Amino acid sequence: MTEPAPLRIERGDDRVVATLDRPARRNAIDQATIDALHELCAELEAEPRILILTGADGVFASGADIAQLRERRAADALRGINAHAFIRIAELPMPVIAALDGYALGGGAELAYAADIRIGTATVKMGNPETGLGILAAAGASWRLKEIVGDARAAELLLTGRTVDADEALAIGLVSSLHEPDDLLPAAHRIADRIARNDPAATMATKRVFRMPRASHPDADLTEQAELFESPEKFRRMTEFLERKSR
Repeated sequence: MTEPAPLRIERGDDRVVATLDRPARRNAIDQATIDALHELCAELEAEPRILILTGADGVFASGADIAQLRERRAADALRGINAHAFIRIAELPMPVIAALDGYALGGGAELAYAADIRIGTATVKMGNPETGLGILAAAGASWRLKEIVGDARAAELLLTGRTVDADEALAIGLVSSLHEPDDLLPAAHRIADRIARNDPAATMATKRVFRMPRASHPDADLTEQAELFESPEKFRRMTEFLERKSR
């Protein structure tokens, strides 16, 4: 019997919605999911669009697939199976929005950390319990989490492995807003709508410079700005703005 696809994809002109869809495993991230994410990344690298990541049946992702993880050895760790997929997600040209419901734990949390924007519901629970399983959070949490919530908070969360509920996730900036479950995906689309109204070239440039190290600024910003200053779209949008203002 053929296993159902672990990633359900809906494509639009300016966005793609990718739903982690292994409900019997609480959307645990297995090798097939990683392979599907790589395929999706290749598509979005070639044809940049906004990506909305979410999970089926009230769960984002309960973590990596422990049955598979248990059998992996040192060579598998060095391959960075999940880490490289999540880096590729983070480096997509257009913004990535993670819409989180229920559990976003372990590898699921690390996938969420790779997004540019995270929103959630009142039932979201986030955390990295890896040390309790005899491993570390090596797919991004050890460096991305402190960029999101600061060194002290990240150290406490990673070293204790405790789970953060929705209110705390909002308070410490793990998510930027909370929504009713039925409004979670519409809220993600509203964010995507606002992004899509802007100039894609300016959006992609903003994402590139935002993710650069401090030492790259302001040179990187000025280089990107120089290119945008010469773009026909900049002249068109500014002309329209000035014409509206003069009415």
